[in-house]
Amino acid sequence: MIADIGYFALLIAFVTAIYAAVAAWYGKSKDKMRWVESARNATIIILPLVVLSCALLVTSILRNDFSLEYVWRVSSIEMPTYLKFTSLWGGQAGSLLFWNLLLAIFTAVAMARKWHEQKELMPYALIVISMTQIFFLGLSAFVENPFTRLDVIPPNGNGLNPLLRHPGMIIHPPMLYLGFTGFIIPYTFAIAALMAGKLDDGWIRTTRRWTLVAWLFLSLGLILGGRWAYDVLGWGGYWGWDPVENASFMPWLAGTAFLHSVMIQEKRHMFKMWNMFLIILTYSLVIYGTFIVRSGVISSVHSFARSAIGPLFFAFIAIMFIFSAYWVNRRRDELASTNSLQSLLSREAAFLYNNFLILAILAVVFLFTNYPIVSELFTGEKGFVGPPVYEKALAPLFGLLVLLMGVAPLTMWYRSSVKRLGRAMRWPAIASTITVIVLFILNIRGWGALVGFWAATFATFLTLLEFWKGTRARMKRGESVWAAFSNLMARNRRRYGGYWIHMGVLIMAFGVIGVEVFQQETQLRLEKGGSLTLGRYEMVFNDINRFPGPDDLMITEATMDVYVDGRLVDTITPRTELYTRTGQPMTIPDARSTIAEDFYVLLVNWEPTSANSATFRVFLNPLINWVWGGGIIFVLGTLIAAWPDRKKQSVAARSRRVAIGAAD
Repeated sequence: MIADIGYFALLIAFVTAIYAAVAAWYGKSKDKMRWVESARNATIIILPLVVLSCALLVTSILRNDFSLEYVWRVSSIEMPTYLKFTSLWGGQAGSLLFWNLLLAIFTAVAMARKWHEQKELMPYALIVISMTQIFFLGLSAFVENPFTRLDVIPPNGNGLNPLLRHPGMIIHPPMLYLGFTGFIIPYTFAIAALMAGKLDDGWIRTTRRWTLVAWLFLSLGLILGGRWAYDVLGWGGYWGWDPVENASFMPWLAGTAFLHSVMIQEKRHMFKMWNMFLIILTYSLVIYGTFIVRSGVISSVHSFARSAIGPLFFAFIAIMFIFSAYWVNRRRDELASTNSLQSLLSREAAFLYNNFLILAILAVVFLFTNYPIVSELFTGEKGFVGPPVYEKALAPLFGLLVLLMGVAPLTMWYRSSVKRLGRAMRWPAIASTITVIVLFILNIRGWGALVGFWAATFATFLTLLEFWKGTRARMKRGESVWAAFSNLMARNRRRYGGYWIHMGVLIMAFGVIGVEVFQQETQLRLEKGGSLTLGRYEMVFNDINRFPGPDDLMITEATMDVYVDGRLVDTITPRTELYTRTGQPMTIPDARSTIAEDFYVLLVNWEPTSANSATFRVFLNPLINWVWGGGIIFVLGTLIAAWPDRKKQSVAARSRRVAIGAAD
């Protein structure tokens, strides 16, 4: 009964989405606002319907209703309650339903909040967003139905995939889904602006915070995904250029380029066509990324099994891209910029270079990710592009991007002088060169690493100087250092939040260079009491035990003492986990972590028949924790940039009320 109600709610939501699209089109074409308002109400009604459907599916999981195929696949009687909740997005059908829930939330809030502010765009926005809702609700209702019943009810379920039981994977998928669905809102208003012929900056101002929020969630998803890979996949790294990792990274790159580019349209009324292209590209990559994850067309440790939804996704991407391209072509004259680039050495040009570098990175990632498909199409065999190829191709582009990150804030609007830029960069360049010389003296070698450290150090000094110049200017008014700094952040959140984001990226860059270039590893079989040395660390194998864990888990855990220069600094416990019901093994590392490095240990093999010995794989990961620390600063910077300014909001609200009153 519960499952039937859940499916019925899903069907009604699908029909309601169709009604919303038709009513919005009819109301606009016949100039009957009652129909448009009805369409708006319909998109809001979809939310409680999808909430009901999700709640009933979760209820079925909590009640161990194994008559539902989805519940049987992702849950079991012994599984902890908190994992049963997260099972909602633990499989194909449930994750699509969860996607629909998040999209319904974003849609309802956007259509309710922007109704009076963007009344000219709303009929078209309703049509565009309803098209996306129709597709995803249709998938859930007719292709990947989470309420499908089994002919024979099994006594217990399979349990959740072991890879998804890590705390990071409880949070990671919702963050990615929030980022993906969030980017649908700016795309919706961009296409609505094209359809309405209202191509001023209104749609950008309307969606600025939506874009930042979507970008923040997607960034969080990527960072958490990296941490999950580091903690669970047991290969000593955090990013393997896996197709599903890339599927999330590509829309993030396009969204990053869009966020930078829209500033130029707002400030100089340039790049209108370019911004339309970027937001359409971001939306297309969101849908394409979902297609890669769920179709199984490219092998990945993250993706779901092969599914019939692949061709449907491909068709939907094609339809929406053609639809978008049609409206861009129809409005190409109105999208022409009123201003032109005055100098190749200007703030506008710097943002354009930034975009070109980001899109070059995106093009490389897209080509390498899809190489298996292309190679199979032309040769009949699936090729594969490994991490070393990605790193060699992308390292120069990332290096240039880091340099530009530091230099771009020094440029001026319209035109910058070479003399002024040279004067501003002189001392940071000297300080960065001295830093690299010191690193060389300390026996840190390798020209690639030293060049990377120089670029990151140079950009960091330049960014810190921007904070200092702003703070010093306020101190000259009589403010204390702390008051000057905090007021600087509060008065220009967007600008200085962006600088904090840059600082986070630069700190992550140091970590990436450290771990990618200077990582050490070894593997050795040890007897109890035996030791292993790597770098300045010595590890002694003390003991190993096997014992049952929660659910169907069997844990094998080793105890190791870690010494530095003969001094005991830590005791770590790497382990393996075996889920006996499915026979799926997991290797869970443990590490001695400091700000400088991780001494990271994996228990590779142990058998009860050879109880006194085990095989361990050990990594020394320099600066790895700078990646996570930089990620935290990155997120804080995004929050600062996105935080609403109440004074500006109240002024804007008064202006809108005056305009609406004048129109009436």
